Amino acid sequence: MRGLWADLADLVLPADCAGCRERHAVLRHGFCPACVTALGVLRPRAVRPTPAPPGLPPCVALGPYAGPLREALLAYKEHGRHGLARPLGALLAEVVVAAVGEVRPVDLVPVPDTAAAARARYGDHLDRLARHCAGRLRRGGWPARVRRPLRALPRPDSVTLDSAGRAAAAEAAFRHRSSASGGPRRTGDAPFVVLLDDIVTTGVTLAAATRVLTASGWPPGVAAVLAATEKRHHL
Repeated sequence: MRGLWADLADLVLPADCAGCRERHAVLRHGFCPACVTALGVLRPRAVRPTPAPPGLPPCVALGPYAGPLREALLAYKEHGRHGLARPLGALLAEVVVAAVGEVRPVDLVPVPDTAAAARARYGDHLDRLARHCAGRLRRGGWPARVRRPLRALPRPDSVTLDSAGRAAAAEAAFRHRSSASGGPRRTGDAPFVVLLDDIVTTGVTLAAATRVLTASGWPPGVAAVLAATEKRHHL
């Protein structure tokens, strides 16, 4: 999967790099050479919030929520740079490969946006990433498809909530979409379920989504995310 940057077309018009926000004459799919290098050295690793919420599956992240990765996610999610879905989706595919291990059929289940968030972002940002992720995996020989057995219910902005409020909001955030998923699966021959998100912080969102999926016959084997926040320790 490490051929990511080799097959992305360069942009020859000056533009702001998504990773450092500096203006450059040549960008490789939205990134300057320095940020391409910084992203290219990241390697997926297991992460676990402390404390981990009940029901959180094993989780693998590409890197910490910092530097070019953080800036690229902000540019993609909050500033409308939808063209970043392709390189970010390809990076997410690397996380899936590391998380799952051997080549096998996988069902990618993105954590869905609420309807309000999708409208504000002109589409479900994680669904877009998941589609590029699946395409990258298929080109690498992995049988992969995107499934959408979850729907997100309206919930308050997490910025206004404390940790207990965020946990309560996450617990009631999702419902099973039986019409979209085809109902419970036979686990013996079903593809491996990978839950996708862009960032893991406390893990409550992934845990809540996992509980709904498990109860409806879609138990995730692992969660794959692009970035993990890191706790800061104050002296």
